[in-house]
Amino acid sequence: MKNIIAIVFLTSSFLGFSQQKTIDQKVDALLKKMTLEEKIGQLNQYSGDNTITGPLTINPNKQEEIKAGKIGSMLNIIGYQYTRQYQELAMQSRLKIPLLFGLDVIHGHKTTFPIPLGEAASWDLSAMELSARIAATEAAASGIHWTFAPMVDISRDPRWGRVMEGAGEDTYLGS
Repeated sequence: MKNIIAIVFLTSSFLGFSQQKTIDQKVDALLKKMTLEEKIGQLNQYSGDNTITGPLTINPNKQEEIKAGKIGSMLNIIGYQYTRQYQELAMQSRLKIPLLFGLDVIHGHKTTFPIPLGEAASWDLSAMELSARIAATEAAASGIHWTFAPMVDISRDPRWGRVMEGAGEDTYLGS
């Protein structure tokens, strides 16, 4: 039995290493194909035209820049129909690198949950995990790849305006 477990462990470890090596090789090959302008373009991040937080990015050339691979990610695009529309533009770029969509999903997406500081006060870890999973599922279904939650800072200064986005000052609970 021990031999079987060892073989399974070694095989899965090797496959994991092999898969990571393959991913690294693909990334290296893609980077070699990219021009300097395309690499710089992947660092550009725009906000949506109908943003609810942060500054608007009013750019009449936004769609052409996406098609040229000069934008790597976008924030505050809400709804799969909009993320899909922008993704179709990105797939017209030379290397067809998809856009990354991000959104603040601090205490729910479609379903609103208590703020993280309030959830932390309950000490109900399974409820906290469930609310995060529901928010992640809803965000993914609407085309979001990247959320800014959970916020894991240990907040000890109440003057910081976003203390409520974390679990508070208790390091055990924060961990």
